[in-house]
Amino acid sequence: MTETPATPETSAADFQNTAEPVTVEMPSAEARIAELEAEVAKYKDQALRALAEQENVRRRAQRDREDALKFATSGFAKDLVTVADNLRRAIDSVPEAQAAKDELIKNLLSGVMATERELLGAFEKHGIRKLDPMGEKFDHNFHQAIFELENTGKPPGTVVQVLQAGYTIHDRLLREAMVGVAKGPVAEPAASDDKAEEKPADGHKRVDRTA
Repeated sequence: MTETPATPETSAADFQNTAEPVTVEMPSAEARIAELEAEVAKYKDQALRALAEQENVRRRAQRDREDALKFATSGFAKDLVTVADNLRRAIDSVPEAQAAKDELIKNLLSGVMATERELLGAFEKHGIRKLDPMGEKFDHNFHQAIFELENTGKPPGTVVQVLQAGYTIHDRLLREAMVGVAKGPVAEPAASDDKAEEKPADGHKRVDRTA
């Protein structure tokens, strides 16, 4: 019977002698400090952005609240300006000569004029201002051109007639002023087979506002 040779066992001491050492690199102090500073900068930036956004939201809310208080009466004011229109029409409908001769009409006219002054004074207190742009340059933001007039002696684009006064409330348009505007000289058009534009009998050229 053949005898099997014994295999020597590997001891722990032999393993420690033959194993290669493992080196673990630890980050330097400077690298760790730089990493922490980068994180601090990132979180600081996020915090500043959040604060800025919060401040913007607060300001927007405050502005919206102020606008709501300013323009809450816009609908009511728009209805009242028609009352002012009617008072002015009543005043303009009385000839001065007739008011001078008739004491009753004169007193009645004085009362209507006083009422108009009181109403316009109340408008001013609440930020409502009357627009009477006679002689001013036409401004499409506040005026509505109803017709153009030729040979007015005024520069083109000048308001030469006010059909209806306009109003603003806290510098925001409440109602446009309806006006007639001076028209500048126009060169003679070239000959054409197209039908010439017809003018109304009153000589006013209508402005197309359907666009």
